Amino acid sequence: MAALRVSYVTYCRQGTGYLFNGIHSQAFLLVILSSAEPVTALFHHTYGCSPAVVASAPGRVNLIGEHLDYNGGPVLPFAIDRRTWVAATPSRDFTLVSSGTDQAPIQRGGEEGARGHWSDYVMGVVRELRREGNAPAGARLAVLSDIEAGAGLSSSAALTVASAAACGRLAGEELSHEALVDTAFRAEYDFVGVRCGRMDQTIVAHAIAGTALFFDTATEARTTVPFPYEAWIIPTGVAHVLADGGFNARRAECEEALRLCRQRWPSLPTLASLDPSLLAEAVGTLPPPLGRRLRHVVTEVERTRQAAVALEGGDIPALGRLLVAGHESLRVDFESTVDEADRLVDLVVGQGAYGARLTGAGWGGSVVMLAPEGRGREIADAAGAAFARLYGRTPAAWQTRAAGGVTVERAA
Repeated sequence: MAALRVSYVTYCRQGTGYLFNGIHSQAFLLVILSSAEPVTALFHHTYGCSPAVVASAPGRVNLIGEHLDYNGGPVLPFAIDRRTWVAATPSRDFTLVSSGTDQAPIQRGGEEGARGHWSDYVMGVVRELRREGNAPAGARLAVLSDIEAGAGLSSSAALTVASAAACGRLAGEELSHEALVDTAFRAEYDFVGVRCGRMDQTIVAHAIAGTALFFDTATEARTTVPFPYEAWIIPTGVAHVLADGGFNARRAECEEALRLCRQRWPSLPTLASLDPSLLAEAVGTLPPPLGRRLRHVVTEVERTRQAAVALEGGDIPALGRLLVAGHESLRVDFESTVDEADRLVDLVVGQGAYGARLTGAGWGGSVVMLAPEGRGREIADAAGAAFARLYGRTPAAWQTRAAGGVTVERAA
């Protein structure tokens, strides 16, 4: 599949209008969007009318619990303060435009299959809504985002959840958060072909500002945990494409490991539910690399539970150490990191960060860093300078805090 490219937008106001320029270079100004006004202006610029509905949804950072959502384990994500906006109005067919491309609006048939194009995420949502009787007959849509695609920040879940909220409202339905999660998940899993779990869609829909979400994917129980701290996002500069990369292969390996473990423990419900006391025995019975995949899953479950306890108690240094251990497990046992991420983690910890790790599925993306209050910029800049000497580019680190979830900004 092609990469989802809907992010990075510059715009400048001239009189009563806006000029838009879709870009993919950090040399340009990245504007942090804070209202529905820019996407409304893009919509009007493209279609010559105002949208009936504007919905938005955030990206996310998973603090820890990587690759556990599809293995039945706990995860600890939070929503970031960068968002994707979808403006829409009813039409006879489907026409889509994105600020993050230099293409003219494209038309899509409501019944056609995936094209390997960013619009697949939206059309997958339409297909799922149609199955439930909640889809508009057609729509004009505009997408505007300041979530960098391929950065491990779940730009895809932000787009699918926001699209589901907007298109559902066009059809006269105010979908519940649970319905948004289910629609967005099935669009990405079934239509686009990413064999993801439900973590991203769940946090994007249910996020509460100032908190992280301890989400037990086996029971679907959700518990908010205070997270009033700043986090720093440091891009590796290596974009990942989940539908084309190692993600689906890792999920298949985990499924095979579970199948083999069930030959020894037939009642084992999920890979993440294996008792840690049985880990050594289980690893010894599995062929490589399945034993390493299992070891990551089982040890990551314990790290995630410890991280929630540390966060609840405000012990950020302990949380930081767990992040570093989680990254090492991703590097050695899950083999889903990249050299740039490994080096960034080492560099920021060496400069005094509490901890850091690659966030998102892997094979590129971004590193999340926790640092002593007031030292984040200093540490990120020092690490970035060292990184630039090694790789010839300076990562553009930025700060974020836990934000709220999906919203409908305007409804006719």
